[in-house]
Amino acid sequence: MPEPKYQIRAHHTPSTVTVYQAYSLEIGLPAARDGRFPAVWKRDRMTWIKPSFLWMMYRCGWATKEGQETVLAVEITREGFEWALENSCLSHYKHGLHPDQATWKRELRRSPARVQWDPERGLHLEPLPHRSLQLGLTGEATERYADEWIVSVEDVTALAHTIHAHVRAGELEHARKLLPAELPYPSGDTLLTHLGA
Repeated sequence: MPEPKYQIRAHHTPSTVTVYQAYSLEIGLPAARDGRFPAVWKRDRMTWIKPSFLWMMYRCGWATKEGQETVLAVEITREGFEWALENSCLSHYKHGLHPDQATWKRELRRSPARVQWDPERGLHLEPLPHRSLQLGLTGEATERYADEWIVSVEDVTALAHTIHAHVRAGELEHARKLLPAELPYPSGDTLLTHLGA
């Protein structure tokens, strides 16, 4: 069965969902140590969270890009994650979903979160036919994320390097077995309808 084009796939439990971010050592190491972001983390900037481990690897180049040397697995409450989705807007105008561009722009300005659906990635970081959710948080959503939703923060940089080493060596089955288990996230009939899914 082919994957649905728009579907959230994530590592989740009955009460939490894991999202990924990559940061400099200055932010990533204290965040993993203390379970919260340090003061140097900028709350006034949009922060993007990604439920897909491999999309995060594509974005940070297996934790090799400057300023993205530490990969964090951030476990957040499902309640918070779903609040962000319910209060989000697509980052681009979509004909048929929004009445017109002006309405979409008003929604975008008003929304504390925005969604992009980008091609999911394979082990070689190649684009796949189905899409992966990127969730951008700003304003109230950023504050809630940092202060209320985080359950745990884990440094998974070593895991990223190990999987990448297996991929480089052509050991794809070994690499695949180490990937976090990401299953379809139960979104019901209405959670994603305003996001084109």
